Amino acid sequence: MTERTGMLRALLGLLLVLAASAPVTAAAEPLAAPFQWQQTFIDGKDGTRLHADILRPDGVSDDTRTPVILTVSPYRAHLAYLSEPRLAGGPSTDNLTVELFLRAGYTYVIVDLRGFGGSDGCPDFGGPGERSDVATAVEWAASQPWSTGKVGMFGASYEAWTGLMGLAGAPNGLAAVVAFEPVVDPYSYLYMQGVSWKFSGKPITENGVRPADFAGLEHLLIASTPPRPEDSPGYRANATQLPMHCYQQYLADITNHDGGTAFWRDRDLVAPLRGSTIPLFLGQGFVDYNTRAYRVFDLWHGLGPGEHRAWFGQWGHRTCHDKCGTPHFDTEVLAFFDRHVAGRDIEVPGPRITVGQFDGRWRAETAWPPADAQRVAVELRTGGYTDRGLVPGRDREVWSVSEPMTQHQHLSGIPTATLRLNGPPTATVAVELYDIAPDLRATVITRGIAPVTDTAEVRLLAQDWPIPVGHRIGVRVTDVVDDVWSHSPAFAQVAIAAASVELPLLTSRRDPELPGGLTEGIVKWRNEKTVTLEPGMLDNATVPMNVPDRTGDR
Repeated sequence: MTERTGMLRALLGLLLVLAASAPVTAAAEPLAAPFQWQQTFIDGKDGTRLHADILRPDGVSDDTRTPVILTVSPYRAHLAYLSEPRLAGGPSTDNLTVELFLRAGYTYVIVDLRGFGGSDGCPDFGGPGERSDVATAVEWAASQPWSTGKVGMFGASYEAWTGLMGLAGAPNGLAAVVAFEPVVDPYSYLYMQGVSWKFSGKPITENGVRPADFAGLEHLLIASTPPRPEDSPGYRANATQLPMHCYQQYLADITNHDGGTAFWRDRDLVAPLRGSTIPLFLGQGFVDYNTRAYRVFDLWHGLGPGEHRAWFGQWGHRTCHDKCGTPHFDTEVLAFFDRHVAGRDIEVPGPRITVGQFDGRWRAETAWPPADAQRVAVELRTGGYTDRGLVPGRDREVWSVSEPMTQHQHLSGIPTATLRLNGPPTATVAVELYDIAPDLRATVITRGIAPVTDTAEVRLLAQDWPIPVGHRIGVRVTDVVDDVWSHSPAFAQVAIAAASVELPLLTSRRDPELPGGLTEGIVKWRNEKTVTLEPGMLDNATVPMNVPDRTGDR
């Protein structure tokens, strides 16, 4: 038995354990909007049969044409949620705000990706099969006698990823996409510059099951959701069990940790979306550690001219329907679809880019990072650390700390660090940026990691963070952040010969003008990502920082 075959069998065994202990989602409120439900199967271009649930506004006739909202998903099996209308039979609609669109006169279509729900075939994690499924679903929905021929795609997480797949393929009928917290590049979803992210908070050991393995197992567990007793024979046949060859191929591909393979390169959507003009409403939470504020900005900056919108702010893995402290999200989303899908002669309210700051205030921007973000280079302290992971200790870190800020500063963008290192390539270097209050309570602003090389380039996650007067900016260089990345320790010394960080700091002060307040993400981040530093830590750690002069600010 080969090592890979043994690993696959072990993972399949773990899958059975997970399936036996999978939690059941609590019941949700029933759909408030009345609707008509029907279902059908769609033939894909390669012969795959895709299952579709169709929700029509109550009272419309079969030949009444409406615009269509579409979600293509691995998550909408009929037994996926214990909620209405699922309890009465029908699709799982939790977290899709279906009522909003039904009341506005849209038909809502939910199509299962291959291998999930009532669709046959094998999942391929954003590959050519799933991209073909999306194109098939869009063109089918646009061609139905009850459709106006225009389709908008809506979703978060994987369901946002399928929306981006739609943009990449630009199928006939696709008029607009709303995608929140999407997977943009599945390799960077599992790794940051080659280092494994811990997957969704799942418990793993340094040398145990890795994040990619958990991602594969979780998706296969979802794909194995059983049917409801009253589902049709065709649905039941597809939902009962994935063929064994689907498991083997899927796990073999997704657990390949070489980012240079054709499998991973083929799934990176940044280049395929370059120049896209189909209107995109994009959302990303800076404090989302599932799909992180990372390559999504490469995608955003590569879009072509078009009526694109974005929300970037302080929320976790969700849309801003009810968790962001803002009263206007649903209004903007519906107006976006009304303009681009329903063809209504309206203006979409709000700015091109809505930004939620970490202080809980909201503002408008025309670009993000903003055009006046000045990249301030800061030389960091040299020294060294021990790459040994898991066991805390001062020998694992080197701090550099500014003097207290004499003026308000505002970090807005993507910090980067450059380090000249001497250590084994099996070691890693992590860089964390902190906001240190006068009482020495230090809150993580952002962080990044890379393998140790002679010159390591570390791109940190994006953030938008005001830094008050009297606070310090701290930079911590270490081997790994134990609750964020999975790293087998090298048990070796790493010497820092030189190090610097570039901080994107705004040169003009913002006066946030949009309605909104604190998000759940801010409260959770403050509680979980704040530590109290020892006073002695500041000894000999102070470095100069030439931050922007704000003398002219009001």
